[in-house]
Amino acid sequence: MVIRNADGPIVPRKADGQRIPSREIDDVILDAARSCVLDFGMQRTTLAEISRRAGVSRPTVYRRWPDTRAVVADLLTREIRSVLPEVTFTGSAATLLVEAIGDVVGQIRDHPLFVKIRHADQELLTTYIVDRLGASQKSILELITSVVAAGQQDGSIREGSVNEIAAMVLLMAQSVVISAPTLEPELSADASVEQLRHAVAAYLAPAKNSGE
Repeated sequence: MVIRNADGPIVPRKADGQRIPSREIDDVILDAARSCVLDFGMQRTTLAEISRRAGVSRPTVYRRWPDTRAVVADLLTREIRSVLPEVTFTGSAATLLVEAIGDVVGQIRDHPLFVKIRHADQELLTTYIVDRLGASQKSILELITSVVAAGQQDGSIREGSVNEIAAMVLLMAQSVVISAPTLEPELSADASVEQLRHAVAAYLAPAKNSGE
């Protein structure tokens, strides 16, 4: 519901008349954007349709995002962040990272929104993931970096630049998300995740002493 104050801007409100918090409005708009992209694809999604489905005015949307791509970029960020695990160390950091990377890649690859964009709007996917470091990638990179640092402390991850190791793990994960579907049926979805786990585990493993 939207109410216009006599001397102020349009103010989104709940059915009981209470003002909707700004953060909640953002989520309502992003939920609307999600439904639009799933129904129409990125190219046919408009801010007008997003605002209509969200039940807010177009100016409310424009105050937050300049265009549809900006909305969808934040939507992708929210959806990807939602699948990131909470880090709880119950074993070695290396084991935790290997399992987490596989789980997150599988969830992102199979996410309905990501599947829709990959099939219908490859250009957006390339721009968001390949051409720049987006907010969701930064979140993943920060998580990986913290676990790599912990792994070097507990001895389960090899020595080296924490930032460089973390960045390489992210690149390995992204390659599976983006490129693995092109290799089916030679490499199934489940097999690509399992092979990624092996690759990351080998990459992180501490160097063996020459005498061993």
